[in-house]
Amino acid sequence: MKTKVLYVEDEPFLGKIVKESLESRQYEVRLIADGAEVMDFYDFFKPDICVLDVMLPNRDGFSLGRDIRRRNPHMPIIFLTAKTQTEDVIQGFESGGNDYLRKPFSVEELIARMENLLRLFGGNSAMAQSPEQQFSIGNFRFFPNRQEMWIQDQVRKLSHRENQLLLLLCERPHQPVSRKDIMEAVWGNDSFFNSRNLDVYITRLREYLRPDEQVQILTLKGVGYRLIW
Repeated sequence: MKTKVLYVEDEPFLGKIVKESLESRQYEVRLIADGAEVMDFYDFFKPDICVLDVMLPNRDGFSLGRDIRRRNPHMPIIFLTAKTQTEDVIQGFESGGNDYLRKPFSVEELIARMENLLRLFGGNSAMAQSPEQQFSIGNFRFFPNRQEMWIQDQVRKLSHRENQLLLLLCERPHQPVSRKDIMEAVWGNDSFFNSRNLDVYITRLREYLRPDEQVQILTLKGVGYRLIW
């Protein structure tokens, strides 16, 4: 069965080239140019991966990414953009993106990133239908399928990457988890840029966990992190 790619791009020439290149490699591709049409088609097409341009007519790619992530927490999403500012990249990750590819790009690089995400997320559609996971972290309850942390009657919604990072730490409680393993699992590689992103996300999770002083994310110098409570 062919891998189904939902490709959203409003530049006709680029869209045609990328679509044909992917189809020549046996992907099934649906190209949409108008952001307002994406979600209706998403529900109908049921893609395996989404490749979204950011600047689109009527609706931007970041808002589409957030909607897709709400529908399926495990859908691989790649953003394409000409923007190069760090804050734009971070916004992409906050909007549910798993990867971020700057224009101009080669189709070979796009395919490599797609295949990496498909390997990481393979079989997760079944996971979404399995009994709900739940972790007790001190006074917190963590529901990764919902992307939520609960303490008493208060609920905090997590971004996709915050959720991935906390899940990795919860799956190995009181054990060291290396920075390299985290970055490869959450971002797909351990580049310097992703290392900076990891620092930002660790700081956020520590802030979220502050209400319970027994819960800590310890930094293990030269190694990584350990979640304890």
